[in-house]
Amino acid sequence: MRRYRLASVAIVGVLLAGCIGDVVSPSTDPSTPGSVASTSSAPSAAPGSSVPTSAEPIPSDALGAFSCSLPIVESATVPRANITDVRVGTHAGHDRVVFEFNEGLPELTLDRAEPPFTHDASGMPVDVAGESFLRLTMRGGTKQTLENTSSYDGPTDFHPEFTGLVSLVEGGDFEAQSTWYLGLSGESCVRVIRLIDDGAPRLVIDVEH
Repeated sequence: MRRYRLASVAIVGVLLAGCIGDVVSPSTDPSTPGSVASTSSAPSAAPGSSVPTSAEPIPSDALGAFSCSLPIVESATVPRANITDVRVGTHAGHDRVVFEFNEGLPELTLDRAEPPFTHDASGMPVDVAGESFLRLTMRGGTKQTLENTSSYDGPTDFHPEFTGLVSLVEGGDFEAQSTWYLGLSGESCVRVIRLIDDGAPRLVIDVEH
């Protein structure tokens, strides 16, 4: 398994009507199935830890097909969307990343990325495990609040080593724009689901096995 250093940002998007159960961190209860499009993800992983396979329901076919065509670009629903939770999970056929926000969803781009990777603000190298990489850029999607506090203080370095998703690492959060890197076991097709009408707004990224 190679480890690379992080640099900048991108991801695949599909806005669908459907429903799925959403797996949350161990400290919270599962969400009610959504009315727009839902998702399922596993408990949050502490940095460097492994994440157990989720037992939550597998999404229905109504979520749409996986796409190998990148980049994917989605428009924002609000000017600023503060990140409140990040979690990962695995299911039969795909692994999942979930970003949760306080209100609305940011503009996003998901694209393939190549090392070396560096931190957006400092330019310092960042390690990302995997053989293939995706860069997610969220413009207006940030931990930084207008009150100069942080809306999310959980892990920013996940190493679940699932079948497809090997790692998830933050590559920067600067001037209301955040970058995250997905380290994969190989070049996988992906699916992006945006949930905005049921509970907290969520961005879901599925990585096909």
